[in-house]
Amino acid sequence: MDITINATFLPHEDAEASLAFYRDVLGFEVRNDVGYGEHRWITVGPTGQPGTSIVLYPPGADPGITDDERRMIAEMMAKGTYSSIILSTKDLDGTFEQVQAGGAEVVQEPTEQPYGVRDCAFRDPAGNTVRINEAR
Repeated sequence: MDITINATFLPHEDAEASLAFYRDVLGFEVRNDVGYGEHRWITVGPTGQPGTSIVLYPPGADPGITDDERRMIAEMMAKGTYSSIILSTKDLDGTFEQVQAGGAEVVQEPTEQPYGVRDCAFRDPAGNTVRINEAR
């Protein structure tokens, strides 16, 4: 089989804040920006990797979600426990400094983990955990 990752989804509460984080702080390119009513779906991805995308989506837009589920999602997003993504870079320290300088909320500074990975972590404007591993 020849399977690749095409897209992953991360929720957002504020499209402009999420766009600024992924575009301006992480340096991702905007691939699509679609509005429908009061909702907005924004597709971003790393420059030079057109086959890999992150879709920033409004979590409450799914008509199958109940009001109680919307409240639960909002609570989990506020705590940073709803969604996460792991990225990779060859220059972890330089990337950490750049993302921190961009105003991102630091969760963990670059650390050598006992399971053999050196990484750091931030929260995006929606509360999603963004971990960045050092590529070795």
